[in-house]
Amino acid sequence: MTQSESFEYQSVQTLKGVGPAVAVKLEKLGITTIQDVLFHLPLRYEDRTRVVPIGALKSGQQVVVEGVIEHSEVRFSRKGGRWGKSKAGSGRSLLCYLSDGTGGIVLRFFYFNASQQAMLAAGQRVRCFGEVRHGANSLEMTHPEYKSLAENECLPVKDALTPVYPKTEGVHQTLLRNLAEQVLTRLNDNAVPEWLPESLRKEKSFPHLSQALKRVHNPEAGISLDSIEAVKHPAQQRLIFEELLAHRLSMLQFRQKAEKYQARPHNIKSNMLTNFVRQFGFELTAAQKKVIQEIASDLKNNVPMMRLLQGDVGSGKTAVSACAALAVLSDSNQVAIMAPTEILASQLYENFSRWFKTSKNNDACLLLTGKDKGKKRDNKLDAIRQGKVSIVVGTHALFQEDVEFDSLSLVIVDEQHRFGVHQRLSLREKGAKGGIVPHQLIMTATPIPRSLAMTAYADLDYSVIDELPVGRKKVTTVVLSDQRRNEVIERVTEACRKGEQAYWVCTLVEESEVLQCQAAEETAAQLNQDFKDLTIGLVHGRMKQEEKDAVVARFKTGEINLLVATTVIEVGVDVPNASLMVIENAERLGLSQLHQLRGRVGRGEKQSSCVLMYQSPLSERAKQRLAIIRENSSGFVIAQKDLEMRGAGEVLGTRQTGVVGMRIADVLRDEFMLDDVKQAAEQIQAQWPDSVKPLIRRWMGWSEQYGSV
Repeated sequence: MTQSESFEYQSVQTLKGVGPAVAVKLEKLGITTIQDVLFHLPLRYEDRTRVVPIGALKSGQQVVVEGVIEHSEVRFSRKGGRWGKSKAGSGRSLLCYLSDGTGGIVLRFFYFNASQQAMLAAGQRVRCFGEVRHGANSLEMTHPEYKSLAENECLPVKDALTPVYPKTEGVHQTLLRNLAEQVLTRLNDNAVPEWLPESLRKEKSFPHLSQALKRVHNPEAGISLDSIEAVKHPAQQRLIFEELLAHRLSMLQFRQKAEKYQARPHNIKSNMLTNFVRQFGFELTAAQKKVIQEIASDLKNNVPMMRLLQGDVGSGKTAVSACAALAVLSDSNQVAIMAPTEILASQLYENFSRWFKTSKNNDACLLLTGKDKGKKRDNKLDAIRQGKVSIVVGTHALFQEDVEFDSLSLVIVDEQHRFGVHQRLSLREKGAKGGIVPHQLIMTATPIPRSLAMTAYADLDYSVIDELPVGRKKVTTVVLSDQRRNEVIERVTEACRKGEQAYWVCTLVEESEVLQCQAAEETAAQLNQDFKDLTIGLVHGRMKQEEKDAVVARFKTGEINLLVATTVIEVGVDVPNASLMVIENAERLGLSQLHQLRGRVGRGEKQSSCVLMYQSPLSERAKQRLAIIRENSSGFVIAQKDLEMRGAGEVLGTRQTGVVGMRIADVLRDEFMLDDVKQAAEQIQAQWPDSVKPLIRRWMGWSEQYGSV
């Protein structure tokens, strides 16, 4: 088959209705070729196959109704309408009362003109499609699609479900459906090549690709909405499998590219490791020892380590990373440690400076952050460039072009979910010299469910620290209304009088950092009135780093009893004496953030507590979140619940992974396929390598969406 015959190489402008201007809009949806139209799959479907009696309607349904308009009126709202004057045509709306003999419903239009008003006058028969909602006094449809009917006209209904596609500004469903129909009429088995091996298709009982595409875009007559929404149709299963396969192959491609590089091999000498670990002051858990061995095995090779280390809050990931650093430093190479916040970077700098102060790398640890300016920064850059420092801890400042390393051999990235894949790539490239690149250890205290790890991080090996240090006590979590604030104040007072310390975290629904900081300042002022005999400190994002460091230092030494803060303390503040965490407006935070904040306490021997204060009324989702946090202490359980509630895109917090943009697959729903997908990807790479790039291109476009991590 020639390129001109394949849909992959035919411009979308060869279709009717697509000129240069429309083509520009379609490109925003990733549609540039005819093949792209086929793989722009429906988000959902609408059932327009039957007319539903109005008397049988329920709120939340999307249905077709038909009836006669009994009465029409334009109503004005004193307050500018339901949506306000700016959105509701100066506060007026057109209300049409539709009846079919079984019941009545109101059709509400906020935007209308004189022609529409005349078309929807009393006595007119109309057919409508829209979503049913509860109105003030009856059921309503807001801005339904409608068609006027002649007195005796019998309009046929659709014989199959109607697809609803992802769209963008200026590209409507009518256009997308029209384009899909044009392409489907031209579709044959050769127009879109079949890249899945025949043996795999037979094993899975998958239909041919062309048949699967036809069925998904245009479900056969008689199939119900419930059936197709269950995603059990063979056509859907076929496309889901292929999309997951394309993502897996893409990640494996990046892994293969990375393995073409070389890294310096390092050995963790057992006697040196034993002596080094003694200074931690605690016994390593079995899980920590296992992960250290996995890392040691990687570092021995001249292939770059690419390992993701997951561990719950307080599981001891930093100690494990220090053991990895030990191997590199013993060979006189450099280690870069990257953190998302200056507070966390400072905490890591303190730990690594303390742990390595007795080694031959005395005073060889350096902290580089955005606050470093002028001569001070130049001196630090010279030290890094000339290899005078072996451990460089920093924030995003490590990415800047003028930061050059002498012999970077290990990159440790803490809290990886805060960084995009391209940022991690740029840091690795800083150590690339003569084809030699550094090893990478990516750490997260936000456990990643297995389904996400097998898709978004399939190019990384992965280790898990799945136990907490001996003696670590479970943090007791309670959920209280802010109306019981006085009880919380008494609880804080009691804890501090016993010599313990506490956090008080302020949150706002607004994204504005200014408002967040104002709220923290006001809360601190109020708490100073409530706790006259306690010393209160304040930390927020708009303070200078020196000010934040000074406050945190006073809190660590016990000079400050209560630390009032924004969520800036989510990571990086480690004070074993702090035994109480109070989070205001906890309903406004996600599960992961709540778990991270709770992890600031329970780091010492004392029984610790976390109080989640909320404002009434709570939404159902907020009730769910708070109940999950109260009932679960395992970050892995919480991460899975978070995925179920929010979906992959929100949990990952980044679009670079490509998982967010999946067209038909869902990593949670389709997790049962992942092991088979993994096996199929390895088989295709080994036996049908020519299928790899076309599959990736088909589902992910011509540009590679993943950075090499």
